[in-house]
Amino acid sequence: MEMLKIVYLIPMKYWLMKSEPNAYSIDDLKRDGVTPWDGIRNYRARNFMVKSMSISDLVLFYHSNAKPPGIVGIARVASKPYPDFTAFDPKSRYFSEKSTKEKPIWEMRDIAFVKKFDAIYSLESAKNDPKLEGMLLLQKGQRLSIQPVDKYHFDHICTICG
Repeated sequence: MEMLKIVYLIPMKYWLMKSEPNAYSIDDLKRDGVTPWDGIRNYRARNFMVKSMSISDLVLFYHSNAKPPGIVGIARVASKPYPDFTAFDPKSRYFSEKSTKEKPIWEMRDIAFVKKFDAIYSLESAKNDPKLEGMLLLQKGQRLSIQPVDKYHFDHICTICG
């Protein structure tokens, strides 16, 4: 009797990850191809990254603290979570005394370059787009550096940005 092989498909999820372009930009990611996404020091953002992301999930790359702030491209999640080495380095701005190599508190994942948009999709444009109603990024007081994005919102932004 032949064994039946069962394949479980994990549905893709979509994310928005913020970076200040003077710290690490979409052009830096394009040049590097893959980079560790380190320095996350918010528990909710960390939990999204560690517990909810999967390899191959797609990411809207967002330039924060820029003029104008906005979505500049697409990346994808390229690794499983692993300890954030910047937490162990006393010279790093992300050093954490409570995080040890034996019991790391902070983790990171690698992300890979997919595409740079021809033009920035500004935060202001997103706020004025009725099709993005309910998007976490646009909610008052929302400052998370990593946040989930609905497939509908992700697809709409990609359609607009090419």
